Amino acid sequence: MAAATPLKRPIKVSQLMRKRLKELQRTPRELAEAVQVPETYIADLLAGRRRPPAPGRTDVYDRMTKFLRLHRNDLPTCARAEREGDMGGHRRPDVKVRDLLLQLCDPAKARVVNRRLASKKDSVAFEILIAQRLLEVAQGFVRRQLDDEVGIRVAANREGCSYLEMRMRLIDFLDVTPESLTVTDHEVFVRPRIATWDIDFETHAMRIVLRSHEPEPRQQRALRL
Repeated sequence: MAAATPLKRPIKVSQLMRKRLKELQRTPRELAEAVQVPETYIADLLAGRRRPPAPGRTDVYDRMTKFLRLHRNDLPTCARAEREGDMGGHRRPDVKVRDLLLQLCDPAKARVVNRRLASKKDSVAFEILIAQRLLEVAQGFVRRQLDDEVGIRVAANREGCSYLEMRMRLIDFLDVTPESLTVTDHEVFVRPRIATWDIDFETHAMRIVLRSHEPEPRQQRALRL
């Protein structure tokens, strides 16, 4: 069957996926194999139980586009429209996560940041800004790891899980936002990659120093990738 005609307007990602699977007479299992994700991941997307991943962060849409023979912009355009429609008001990162992020900053500067967060009217936006930039650095590392199949398989074997399970850990983290960042995300993906950071209060420019090696694990064992 020929490639689908480019969409004239965005529709739900789940709707587009179901439509093309039916037209191509293919199954969700076959799509999951092509995308290299668990079948439950595809089932959740088709049923609308999982929000479509953010375009550009993972290789999911590239693989889906090829398998479903879609125009290259169809899935990303639909996903952007759907995610924008689901966006609510911004809220602070979890307080435990905020404290962990501040621990990566110089103690004296961290105290100044804390005072600003407690007094300024724009404190929520400022806190999200810091978390977002640190998150983007960590997610940049993880996005590159998705292209290293051998590395993922080695890490999966070390952690005692399957290749697909390990790959899904990476994909799920790439869809994390400052508001949804968890303590586990921080310990597994952020702290092993960021040594310290600083911020200019006037320009909001951040200096982020990367680790040359992974830190010692804390109470729980961190994922080593």
